[in-house]
Amino acid sequence: MLMTEIDQIKDDFVAQWGALGSQWGINRTMAMIHALLLVSSNPLNTDEIMDALSISRGNANTNLRDLVSWGLLRSVVVKGERKDHYEAEKDVWKIFCIVARERKRRETEPASQVLQDCISRSKSIKSAEAKELHKQLSALNEFVTLANTIMEKIASKEKSALVPKMMKLLS
Repeated sequence: MLMTEIDQIKDDFVAQWGALGSQWGINRTMAMIHALLLVSSNPLNTDEIMDALSISRGNANTNLRDLVSWGLLRSVVVKGERKDHYEAEKDVWKIFCIVARERKRRETEPASQVLQDCISRSKSIKSAEAKELHKQLSALNEFVTLANTIMEKIASKEKSALVPKMMKLLS
């Protein structure tokens, strides 16, 4: 079967989204499944996803489960079908909020915990090197805490009023 131009565009998008996903800290297959469902006009079942991406059932199931747990995909019932079907959240603001919350949970919160531990351990050491280390770690933790607060504020609201204000500042 010949690919139409629209099929080629979707295929290119899925491949590129997969490549970007690995740069964002998620695996390529997870990003490709998400992309496939983002550009699919109908919900897809696991077999259709496996065929479209040439992946194993185990790989598909693991990544589908993760994407559902994040809230980027949902399982839907298709009338007359016994298999589970999946569709992607398509509201880009909601996608952004979900990803921001997940990245905060997986990346910046653990980083802050490590920084706080190191700050507390370095505080009691009286050498000049320890004081400089403590100062640097404290500054870094302040920044991570600020980033966490900003992500939390932005991601906590649908269509946050904060974003247009930030965009005005940047223009």
